[in-house]
Amino acid sequence: MTAREAELTQQLAASQQALAVALRENQLLREKVNLLLRRVFGASSEKMDIAQLQLLLSGAELVQPAAVQESPASKPQAQPQGPRKAKLPRLPDNLPLVEEVVDPEPVKAAPEQFRQIGQEVSEQLDFEPARYFRRRVVRRTYVSKTQPENAPVTAPLPPTLQERCIATPALLAHVVVSKYCDHLPLYRQEQILARRHGINLPRQTLARWVELAAQWLMPVYQQIKTGVMAGGYVQVDETPVNYLEPGAGRALKGFLWTGSRPGGDVFFDWHPSRAGACLDTVVPLDFKGTVQCDGYEAYSRLAQRPGQFIKLAYCWAHVRRKFDEALEGAPRTAGWMIKQIQLLYRIESRLREQKAGPALRQAVRASQSKPVVERIKKACTLLVRNKRFLPQDAISRAMAYAIAQMPGLEVYLEDGKIEIDNNLVENAIRPTALGKKNWLFIGEAQAGDRSAIIYTVIESCRRRRINPYAYLKDVLTRLPRMTIQQVPEILPGAWGKPQPLRKAS
Repeated sequence: MTAREAELTQQLAASQQALAVALRENQLLREKVNLLLRRVFGASSEKMDIAQLQLLLSGAELVQPAAVQESPASKPQAQPQGPRKAKLPRLPDNLPLVEEVVDPEPVKAAPEQFRQIGQEVSEQLDFEPARYFRRRVVRRTYVSKTQPENAPVTAPLPPTLQERCIATPALLAHVVVSKYCDHLPLYRQEQILARRHGINLPRQTLARWVELAAQWLMPVYQQIKTGVMAGGYVQVDETPVNYLEPGAGRALKGFLWTGSRPGGDVFFDWHPSRAGACLDTVVPLDFKGTVQCDGYEAYSRLAQRPGQFIKLAYCWAHVRRKFDEALEGAPRTAGWMIKQIQLLYRIESRLREQKAGPALRQAVRASQSKPVVERIKKACTLLVRNKRFLPQDAISRAMAYAIAQMPGLEVYLEDGKIEIDNNLVENAIRPTALGKKNWLFIGEAQAGDRSAIIYTVIESCRRRRINPYAYLKDVLTRLPRMTIQQVPEILPGAWGKPQPLRKAS
């Protein structure tokens, strides 16, 4: 072989190598683009924020050609849904009833000539627009006829939330529920008051009323948070919320940290950052028990607290999402992993149908769920050890995530009180996500604390199927007359029961 032929051979080999690298990189980029399209336009409720987007698009490490090309396979079938919920009546019985009697014209003309033998009844759902009115309190002054020399007497003004405040507890409850439950920003409420009712109230006034309500609800919030943390098991998550900082020139990102006790209440805690130090106020320093969370590294500091015993339980739903993201690049391996995780969820579904207690759940998990978890752990370990996939592949990242989280993923097998995933606390965060799309930011940093208080009360009402307006109206009316020792009487758990919605008076 001549020198020229050897040179051309080397160039051809280098070109083939470069082409293989480019094809592999193109495949990885296509997977990332498809994942972004599913996150943004797909049916999944999990949207990607800017930080996640930057993390996904980062990583300029060199790509090596794949040693093994996996044959395509169909995606696994979706997990069968559980039993359908009982259909609720279209018109609840607790709605006010207005009855209208319609008689034939001949009967109206001569009612004495007719005798009623039956009736036909039909019902419709009617609506009356909201009605604003002035409530005038007149306190008349009297003097004694028998003792005219005595000073005149006047009835004292009933206790109020704030002196000279024109808003009643009912109006405060309406403003708060409209913003935090119906996701109606204050500027839209201002427009509705002006255009439909001719009431000119500036947005700043509405904001002060929200602050006033939050101040009075602070004792309720503190009691709810104490009750959530008292059970020894709490689920924790966080969600970003934009806020304004004077002089910053742009909206900054804060976080609503959320704590939830399955079967109990939920609380929100505001912090202007996502630093691990925020957990010292979210999870009290004297807390002992189990904290269920995702793989965010800041949570690991909870288990490292000196002198305290905190066990971290991780979420199987997050593991499943990782393998779902790897389906396109490795359908056979990722599909097998997802099917194994579906087996775990089918077991949990049957336990819920049986309304199993902690003891039964722990026994069933030990006999049925534990072998499945061991199978997943063994498969991930072997595939990673054999280097069947490249480190930057989505399936490799999913398996590495599962292996790293496995000690916390196995915690639910040991304790029947622990849930298989963190979905309950994520469901509690969803109302804040809907609100962010409407009001965009919460205002200044201090407004985050007020939002945390109100979200805590409203979400706790929602979990117990309590009408938040009826609850807030009643509580804000009673609070000025109560002492701090009486606050437990008006907590959502004591105020209402998980029955059909209360009628707002």
